[in-house]
Amino acid sequence: MSGTVVSNVFRTSGVIAATAAGINFQSTVTTGTTLSVEAGNGYFIDTTSNICTVTLPSSAAAGDQIVLVDYARTWGTNKIVIDSNGLNFQGQDDTYGVEYNTSGVTVNIVYSGSSKGWTPISDDVVTDAPVQPPTQKGIFAFGRDGSGNVSVSNLINSSGVIAADVSGVGTPRFGLAANTYGGDKAVFAYGDTGSATSLKNLVNNSGVVAADVAGVGTARFELAGASYGGDKVIFAYGNNGSDLNLSNLCSNTGVISADVTGVGTARDRLKGVKYGSTGQALFAFGQTSTFVNMKNLVTNLGVVGTDVTGVGTARYAMGAAKYGTDTAVMAYGQASSGSVSIKNLINNQGVVAADVTGVGTARQSLAASEYGGDKAAFAYGGSNVSTKNLCSNTGVISADVTGVGTGRNLLAAAGYSQSA
Repeated sequence: MSGTVVSNVFRTSGVIAATAAGINFQSTVTTGTTLSVEAGNGYFIDTTSNICTVTLPSSAAAGDQIVLVDYARTWGTNKIVIDSNGLNFQGQDDTYGVEYNTSGVTVNIVYSGSSKGWTPISDDVVTDAPVQPPTQKGIFAFGRDGSGNVSVSNLINSSGVIAADVSGVGTPRFGLAANTYGGDKAVFAYGDTGSATSLKNLVNNSGVVAADVAGVGTARFELAGASYGGDKVIFAYGNNGSDLNLSNLCSNTGVISADVTGVGTARDRLKGVKYGSTGQALFAFGQTSTFVNMKNLVTNLGVVGTDVTGVGTARYAMGAAKYGTDTAVMAYGQASSGSVSIKNLINNQGVVAADVTGVGTARQSLAASEYGGDKAAFAYGGSNVSTKNLCSNTGVISADVTGVGTGRNLLAAAGYSQSA
């Protein structure tokens, strides 16, 4: 054999070990709860659905190397646990716990000998993760005007201008919910046609509303929807003769799953919205037998948390939308004193701020959508008005603008399109 053999890192005679640049990465992505690894290999570990325990070899030679990669950037949600399998890890025996619970980490470990055992030579976070393009446009659709249920939609462009009515967008109904899925599309679901329904209507990235699809979970109305996980939607709560505390997850292809029950206090006429940079959401406010001011946080896996009370003035039938890069706003609604013109800003940790009053004409049963990548628009509501209020990327809501399509209430809205 010609040439020079280098970096035969402490292996037995006749076996040339892979160097750091020559790690043999396994083509199969690990998604299970356990993984046994071997020296010289690299592993992609996807913890989207569960924690993974990684068992190291029971014997090792100095210079053995293993690389572990956070494939889906989910170790911050579901960690990996390393079992050193009888050998030391950074000088501690295997009775000590070793965990990595930061999203985006690549762990590169080498065996240094029996004293210190396995030692990380790097465990760096890849911070420059791809960022999904922001939603640029929105759509307001369905609702109820002075003559009854309607099936009209109004598109809002990336400058916040609401277009004329488009009629015939599915079965007329009110009290439905909507939000963005797949990054650039929208889904409207459920509602009241005269009775509770389980209809859905998908909206493509050009703002075209598709025909009805029936049978997507428990029929209900006065529920809420929120985007979560970056490209999916969760529908939750609502009423079908009595208040409900169930949720339905909608995939990034617009498929709505079966009911999940027991997701906080049953209530209706609340609102949902996304917040944060890693796909979280929350549901807040609403009514039971009275007005409530509770919230429920939703993880980036669509798991609804327990009730948290005391999040601003108790009320229902407000609007909610994302603004900025990772914050949200809920505004207007009906309180015990009547319709209100208050807002509550939501930070990137899901903390709902104190009330700010005087943000346009007081009204309830309106809708809100993000637009322009980092702003929000509140529109319609009240006694079938055609009023809108734009919200800046710093959470400032502007004065009323009237005459933006058919006045109506109890409609829904969602962002769509990643093109301005």
